[in-house]
Amino acid sequence: MDFPGSPRRAPPRLRFFAQYTHHHLVVFLLTFFSYSLLHASRKAFSNVKVSINNQWTPPSLNASMPIVDPNSTWNGSHLFPDFNSATIFLGLLDTIFLFSYAVGLFISGIIGDRLNMRYVLTFGMCSSAVTMFVFGTLTEWLHFYNKVFYCSIWVINGLLQSTGWPCVVAVMGNWFGKSGRGLVFGLWSACASVGNILGAFLASSVLKYGYEYAFLVTACVQFAGGVIIFFGLVTSPKELGLPDAGEQEGESRDREEEANRPLISEDNEVDSDASYSIQAPDTASTPKAISFMQACCLPGVLLYSLAYACLKLVNYSFFFWLPFYLSKNFHWKEAEADQLSIWYDIGGIIGGTVQGFISGHHAKKIACLGY
Repeated sequence: MDFPGSPRRAPPRLRFFAQYTHHHLVVFLLTFFSYSLLHASRKAFSNVKVSINNQWTPPSLNASMPIVDPNSTWNGSHLFPDFNSATIFLGLLDTIFLFSYAVGLFISGIIGDRLNMRYVLTFGMCSSAVTMFVFGTLTEWLHFYNKVFYCSIWVINGLLQSTGWPCVVAVMGNWFGKSGRGLVFGLWSACASVGNILGAFLASSVLKYGYEYAFLVTACVQFAGGVIIFFGLVTSPKELGLPDAGEQEGESRDREEEANRPLISEDNEVDSDASYSIQAPDTASTPKAISFMQACCLPGVLLYSLAYACLKLVNYSFFFWLPFYLSKNFHWKEAEADQLSIWYDIGGIIGGTVQGFISGHHAKKIACLGY
């Protein structure tokens, strides 16, 4: 009930969006597209596996596969004697990448807690772009084919790619906090799927010129994105003199409690808070980073990790091998297989947004019930 003369409270939906500024929008977009570009460069490799396989094996063994340049002859490096051997090595590269990426996530999380995340993210994006260029473009231009070199550069790429996820999630947490865990993070979670779509589009559009140009284009776009992150990303509201998301949420709760507090206490005395002071409160010390074991002991961490691992098992199977499977088993053109694989990511965008909205809605209900 609104009393005469009292300010009218805005509807809940308007209050939700009113708490965000244009700084929040900029951070949302920059972190969104930075991780999208990282995924786009990863997707380039899975989208050109058939072309790479043809290049690494003698043309006579790939008569059923399209050859980019019919006049070209095998370079004589004898990297692989047949198509199946090359396919196994491509699977090995995927395994190497994911293993180094998993190890790198722990390292990147530790580094991100101790250094400026803008520098870490910029370094990871630009350096990963260079490794993609060396792996797929430079080696083809120089006609340099070496198994050990491919494995080594892919380990480095996995470590560099791992800088993205911990940094962008931490930056989003600094700006949006718990209030953004529903709809905001549901929308933001589409960044990986958007990156997959972008990578598939870029690769399929230049694949007719050679698979090396798919690596070249995605690497250039990612490097440019890293430069934009360096000059445009603000990792925390405190850098602009604004309170963190957690402090804003605490102040909001205090204002609600103050509004619901009775003016007259049960003893018919005016309520006076002895803690009121004109002095500025003591500045809270920066929290220290917790260890790996402490993180594992947090409620729900292990269960959520296992559930996420099961989802990733299916997701990366489609991510790395769906275009290759369609081209190899159904004899589709590689560009057409890349374009069809986009629909899987479109479903991911819709599903992530809907699930984020549902989780945020149920979280509010649970909070209202006092749980």
